[in-house]
Amino acid sequence: MAYKIDAGTCVNCGTCEPDCPVGAISENGGHREIDATKCISCGTCASECPATAISEA
Repeated sequence: MAYKIDAGTCVNCGTCEPDCPVGAISENGGHREIDATKCISCGTCASECPATAISEA
């Protein structure tokens, strides 16, 4: 199961993007998104997110 970013909770700090070991997170139109086809469900992004905006999809 992949993770997702809640755009309403995300503060766009960018912490999650470099922490993703497979590069599944990118910026799109000022918001970060997780590519479900690349996500390995490791949970690193969710554990590093200071806004708790990332959860399992």
